[in-house]
Amino acid sequence: MRAIRLLLIMLVSLGPGLSVGQAQPPDDQSAQRFLQQQRLADEQLRKQRQELAPLESLLDWQWGGWLDYYYFNFNDGLQSSRNAHRPGLAVWTRLRMDQEAHEVFARLRLRYSYFHPGDEIDRQEDWVGPEFDQLWYQVDFGRALRLSRPADPLQLRARIGRQTVRFGTGYALDLPMDSVLLDAKICDFRVLGLLGKSIPNYPNLDRSEPVDSHSDRLFYGVQLAYEGWQKHVPFIYALWNNDRTDERPKHLFQDYSYDSFYLGFGSRGQILHNLNYWAEGVFESGHSFGDRNFLVKDHIEAFGWDLVIEKLFDLPTRPRIVAEYMFASGDSGRLFSPTSAAGGNRGDFKDTSFAAFGFRDTGICLAPTLSNLHIWRVGGSLAPLEKWEWFHDLEIGTNWFLYAKHRERAAISDPLADQFSGYVGWEMDYFINWRLASDLAWTMRWGTFFPGSAYTNQGTRHFLFTGLTWSF
Repeated sequence: MRAIRLLLIMLVSLGPGLSVGQAQPPDDQSAQRFLQQQRLADEQLRKQRQELAPLESLLDWQWGGWLDYYYFNFNDGLQSSRNAHRPGLAVWTRLRMDQEAHEVFARLRLRYSYFHPGDEIDRQEDWVGPEFDQLWYQVDFGRALRLSRPADPLQLRARIGRQTVRFGTGYALDLPMDSVLLDAKICDFRVLGLLGKSIPNYPNLDRSEPVDSHSDRLFYGVQLAYEGWQKHVPFIYALWNNDRTDERPKHLFQDYSYDSFYLGFGSRGQILHNLNYWAEGVFESGHSFGDRNFLVKDHIEAFGWDLVIEKLFDLPTRPRIVAEYMFASGDSGRLFSPTSAAGGNRGDFKDTSFAAFGFRDTGICLAPTLSNLHIWRVGGSLAPLEKWEWFHDLEIGTNWFLYAKHRERAAISDPLADQFSGYVGWEMDYFINWRLASDLAWTMRWGTFFPGSAYTNQGTRHFLFTGLTWSF
């Protein structure tokens, strides 16, 4: 038995919604945005939790965990300053057997959120967990049955349990769920098959009040990627979402079902030395229900895309720069919400507002949902003091965002953008990541959003989080 230190991934992404036939209450939307901002905070820590584990023995058992404490201070457009604290604990274990033919992984998490009196959005304090956010078993059939070796052209693996599932680059699907994933390699082709179910207490895509706090969806999908080229991996996928979420309470004159289909395609790879890219386009179809509608379904015709270029430099301080363009279509009939049924589409039975289950960094302060938006991002990072040993793992960086509506009259996920104008605003974010020791990391990210003509209130907003993570 061998125990090692490990830094692993944290994931958070939640949010509340609307009441029937009305615009989203600003307080509820603030809670949604804050939880999106917390996930962005967690994503900032992803590189700090990478696995470092030898795989030499027949039976390899590892365990570990982390303690963290994070502080948030922000202006959400409704209140100039809110203060929140979020301590957390995670414990994980991994068992690999028979030269990685079998693998079991479990991670148990407990988190506590506390707002200063008067600063709360939904409630002043809240416990989440203890609960398993990852719990799965994986089998490599070729190794388990002694039918293949790693270099053979035919490979098949299955992973069963609670896990994060990503198709493509994650623009349409990047979601934790209970699922069965089949991963097959056939020569230079890789096929991924999905049969999944949403986690019951995970917030819904629809932020309407009767369905916002829970979700019951089935996901089916298949992805095909070609890995025969040295520097490019093109892919295409088809994904189905079947919404079975119940209403709490039941509303007789509003249906909240959102059944969607996504056809995605794209590629990731390297254009030149140290010049990387990834790109994804998504067509969405299916059926939804408009505002105050329970008899006739709307037909979904939406689309979105994401294009990213990243340049690395073989220079001291390890500089990098990145440019990204995100797009998600909107619908001019959605005056109050880009994704919900209540307060959603009206005037016709065609819904052109993009709504999916992916994740992107859209700015920590505004943190909008990817719907009815053009977003441009430029950023970069470097390690300015790498020649000093104690500061070798100190990274600083920035991201700047520009936001514009696709449909000027349509809503975005922030209900405070209450004007029929296309210019949403811009944001600048800065971050610091510093591994002070092999088991201790500190991070800080802060941003300022400058509203555009889409807002009546032109006051700037800020968001700051900082905290420590101790791994064991």
